[in-house]
Amino acid sequence: MIKKIVPHLIITLIFLLIFFNTQAKDNNWKPPQEGNKIILIRHSLAPGSGDPTGFKISDCNTQRNLNQQGITQSKKIGELFKRNKISIDQVLSSQWCRCKDTAEYAFKKFKEFPALNSTFQSPYDKNEPRQIKEIKNYIKEWNGKGKNLIFVTHYSIITAISNAVPSPGEIVVIDKNFNVLTTISTD
Repeated sequence: MIKKIVPHLIITLIFLLIFFNTQAKDNNWKPPQEGNKIILIRHSLAPGSGDPTGFKISDCNTQRNLNQQGITQSKKIGELFKRNKISIDQVLSSQWCRCKDTAEYAFKKFKEFPALNSTFQSPYDKNEPRQIKEIKNYIKEWNGKGKNLIFVTHYSIITAISNAVPSPGEIVVIDKNFNVLTTISTD
């Protein structure tokens, strides 16, 4: 009798775990579905750390860029936004190629916003206070009219704004008071 019940119990437990995990992931999309949120997206997977010495913002060949997994992840981000019916006011991106590529693959249309540029390494780390102030002022003045503002940027900027520690391609949703409402993994 017990031998017959155990497999059914295991199957039921697996089903419940999958169900509750799916429900939790769906609930993570509720804040951006409400609109008027700021959605911070760390660029998708670009193996390595920082950029090579002497890289140029205007030359993608000198930068750390998305690999195929990062390109696929970027496309998945766009699909998740469509599937979850997330209204978008505008998409702004860092000028680094890995951010622009993430924005392009995910959303097609975006504008560059230099305040979102990386402050991870010298000499750009000196720009962080000015950039964070500019981002906060932009958010303060922004009126989404029910839609969301998307920033495609870097770990250093997201952490400075929200204290969140995102993985590549991770989404951090905040309100206009910089409170983290949810995070969404895209790997």
